Amino acid sequence: MIGGRQCRRYLSPMAKDETAPDDRPTDDYSRSKGGQALGARLRRLSERLDGDGTRIYAARGVAFEQRWFGILNQLILKGSASVGELASTIRITHVSVSQACRSLEKAGIIRSTADPADARRRSLSLTPAGHELVERLTPLWDAFNAAAADLNAEAGDVVAALDRLDDALARKSMFDRISDRIDPLLQKPG
Repeated sequence: MIGGRQCRRYLSPMAKDETAPDDRPTDDYSRSKGGQALGARLRRLSERLDGDGTRIYAARGVAFEQRWFGILNQLILKGSASVGELASTIRITHVSVSQACRSLEKAGIIRSTADPADARRRSLSLTPAGHELVERLTPLWDAFNAAAADLNAEAGDVVAALDRLDDALARKSMFDRISDRIDPLLQKPG
């Protein structure tokens, strides 16, 4: 149990309502913690990027979820794929891909059929409505790509930093990094 003084260093006040000239809160917990709030910063940035994407689709009257893009992109490139293949290629969980695929199916954008090579496996592919949606969204996706390239350049090639972070986690997971610090503490004679 963390007590008194030690605990206070992990707690901080809520962000104040004050804002900097660029509308950022002046008391930004995640920024103030640096690498200690890495996960929080990545979630925040992801939510911000996804939110802007959702707003762009909505402003153009398109019912589209950001989480669908990677799956559609792969189905455009491959023609068809299983949930497992998509999860492996996109490198997100099988559960996340399954959930997104169910919503894509419900929206009539993809279909699931028995794989001719293995009846236990389902093969996913675009429906005619899915192909039409892709054609309609391609110019918008080109604008997304150009804006993302501009943002990456303005931010000093953050993609290269993310690649280094991804590689570092592949070498040693956060779980292992934390365990290495905790396990010796737990093994001390009490």
